[in-house]
Amino acid sequence: MKLILKLIAGIVAGIIIGITQIEFLTRLLLTVSDIFGQFIGFMIPLIILFFIASGVSQLGGESGKMVGYTVGLAYTSTLLAGIAAFIVAITVMPFISAGGTPPEEGGGLEAFFSFEIAPLMGVITALVLAFVFGISMAKLQSGILIKVFDEGRAIVELIIRKVIIPFLPVYIAGIFAGLAAEGTVFETLRIFGLVLVTAIATHWVWIIIQYTIAGTVTKRNPFALIKTMLPAYFTALGTMSSAATIPVTLRQAKQNKVREEVANFSVPLGATIHLSGSVITIVTCSVAVMSVLDGYSIPSIFEIIPVIAMLGIIMIAAPGVPGGAIMAALGILTSMLGFSEAAIGLMIALYMAQDSFGTGANVTGDGAIALLVDKIVTKKTGA
Repeated sequence: MKLILKLIAGIVAGIIIGITQIEFLTRLLLTVSDIFGQFIGFMIPLIILFFIASGVSQLGGESGKMVGYTVGLAYTSTLLAGIAAFIVAITVMPFISAGGTPPEEGGGLEAFFSFEIAPLMGVITALVLAFVFGISMAKLQSGILIKVFDEGRAIVELIIRKVIIPFLPVYIAGIFAGLAAEGTVFETLRIFGLVLVTAIATHWVWIIIQYTIAGTVTKRNPFALIKTMLPAYFTALGTMSSAATIPVTLRQAKQNKVREEVANFSVPLGATIHLSGSVITIVTCSVAVMSVLDGYSIPSIFEIIPVIAMLGIIMIAAPGVPGGAIMAALGILTSMLGFSEAAIGLMIALYMAQDSFGTGANVTGDGAIALLVDKIVTKKTGA
């Protein structure tokens, strides 16, 4: 919650500086935001490479069939959640943004200077390399390479925790100072407030769908199952981390009569690969950003499905820190949707504003995945 308050403070400070037309401060904020945006772009391939390679390498030592069931169900849930969120977003956005004037990127004041911090590799290159190394390390059980990638992941996570996350309020202040200077900030805030409400409502619709399916398969009351998982949901609201919520999610899944050996495996794995709530938010907010910024067109359902499919893959083992999922997803937003620095800044602000709710949807959904895996394993083994 402290981070959310800091982000709100950054937004308010940026708006005040932009509205009062303090040229020096506005241009200074724009300069800092531009440089920091370049740094984020530099880090994106490293986040993808180390987190995905490290996460995939850890799957090799587990039961193959149970990994397959859990990964298959988690990925299907994430993919379908993203498609549902897109349909909801394109349906409601015309009503939310009706009458608004989109801000033009590049309008208003400009930074004092800018320079490029070139990434070491492209996003797709990083993704392919991550899977090549991750799968190979899992097969070969290469202890040295696994340690290298695990330590690389630790370094990148340290940078996210100690540099990127703490500096986000200043970065967001620069984005909103630019919007305020252009005179479009209040209309943008109105739209984004309604978008966040839409995203959270979609989270709960998807949770109900997940547990309706799980309840039908297990022949149990879905709302009773959801009620049992509520402590995990509210814990996630406070921690903003699926990983930090694992102990509570495990306890509640077992109270839903998931067998201990299944829960002990599927819940921790789900915490790293099942991101239906995060994908709902990212897809909803992406449609909103493309609607309010000039120069973007909303993709069709067939164009967005590959984006959602890539999001589900690229956020594997997203770091257990606030905003980890959006940091991992930025590469897809830039490479496949053509998001500019301004669009990325708005996406980060939107995502971080509801990160705890997306995390809550993720971990609550993990309980439904565990119920389904338990049912499948029981049927296959006859236990």
